[in-house]
Amino acid sequence: MNNNFIYVKGARVHNLKNIDVKIPRNKLVVITGLSGSGKSSLAFDTIYAEGQRRYVESLSSYARQFLELMDKPDVDFIEGLSPAIAIDQKATTHNPRSTVGTMTEIYDYLRLLFARIGTPHCPICGREIKKQTPQEIVDQILQLPENSKIVILSPIVIGRKGEYKNLFEKLRRDGFVRVRVDKTNYTLEEEINLNKNKKHDIEIVIDRLIIKDDIKNRLTDSVELSLKYSEGLVKVLNVDKNEEIIFSSRFACPVCGVSLPEIEPRLFSFNSPFGACEECQGLGFKMKVDPDLIIPNKNLSIREGAIKVAGFKSEDGYIINILDDLLSNFGYDVDTKIKDLDEEVLDILFYGTSSKYWFSKRRGSHRYIYWEGLVPIIERRYKETESDEMKEYYEKFMRFLTCPVCNGSGYVRDPVKLWIVAGFVVAVILIVGVCAFALTKRKKLTPEAKT
Repeated sequence: MNNNFIYVKGARVHNLKNIDVKIPRNKLVVITGLSGSGKSSLAFDTIYAEGQRRYVESLSSYARQFLELMDKPDVDFIEGLSPAIAIDQKATTHNPRSTVGTMTEIYDYLRLLFARIGTPHCPICGREIKKQTPQEIVDQILQLPENSKIVILSPIVIGRKGEYKNLFEKLRRDGFVRVRVDKTNYTLEEEINLNKNKKHDIEIVIDRLIIKDDIKNRLTDSVELSLKYSEGLVKVLNVDKNEEIIFSSRFACPVCGVSLPEIEPRLFSFNSPFGACEECQGLGFKMKVDPDLIIPNKNLSIREGAIKVAGFKSEDGYIINILDDLLSNFGYDVDTKIKDLDEEVLDILFYGTSSKYWFSKRRGSHRYIYWEGLVPIIERRYKETESDEMKEYYEKFMRFLTCPVCNGSGYVRDPVKLWIVAGFVVAVILIVGVCAFALTKRKKLTPEAKT
């Protein structure tokens, strides 16, 4: 049969009377008909039900226990059908946290998929990060060619400034004999003078070994000692090839020291505090007060009613006096048209002052005070009010703007978690079930991921 079509033969679900249908793939297809003619029976109870049933049956028995297995629809056969998603016929929601992905629950499958097969990388240097036990580190070292000469090093200082005289003295008291500073070997008995204004790398020489079958116990002790002093790092210098291999027992970059969280599905969710951008709480946008909505007509002065927010209008004498005092510090007054104010004064008017200004005119007192700014005042009032009516009023002076921290993705931009977003955020937004299936086929999965 032609792969460009979905073939349905002998559909008898509910009101369907043994019908045959050929539906083109990769097209927007609309099913129309009278009420009760079987539109939903064909779309949801036949095509979608069979696609979902086939998808669930393709999973392992362990995964199937968490998913609802749909009954096989009453149909002779369906060909050319891919895994399917469906959005039920119900009232639409205006919740910005609801997307096609969350409503169809495919988003949950994708988060699980990424958490299982995702490979973390350092957000700074890009190195792949692996968490290994001491025994796994030992086993990898023993895979080096026999008779290879190696040095076990414990990196205790990585790219930091200082002289470290106290550190060298402590290592000497702990019984160590040698260190490697900036790739140069020293004994702790000699005086080591470092430039305190330059960055240094300091490594304890834990042991020097030759790869043989009988060194496993000694190698294990050396690796564990290195992990203890470096807080989870081991560096192995292959003397013969002059190559270095770095191992980490933590989920952290062995070079940059950036610690990463364990991969969990919730880290891929913009609806979870663990994965959502802290600035916009995962929405991807923020409501920001727009100065152009506060003062839409720049040809007016403050006294003429340029400020359209309640409490700042020309009839509010108290606030007019305060603004007049503020502007007088810069050679202006409330009768000056907004367009004639320079950029510095406009910035102070909208966003407040970082220093105190003289306020005295017509108020019977003389003092220096801070000016909060029109934008912060509106934002504060918006947060503090419990009235829905007032919130709606202040929203008239706001616009929806793309979150500057996550650039609209809704995902956390914390450098520690950036690796989670970097490789997958576009995929989470754009991917569909077929793409997720293709991803699992193309990526070589570890035994743990296959489960």
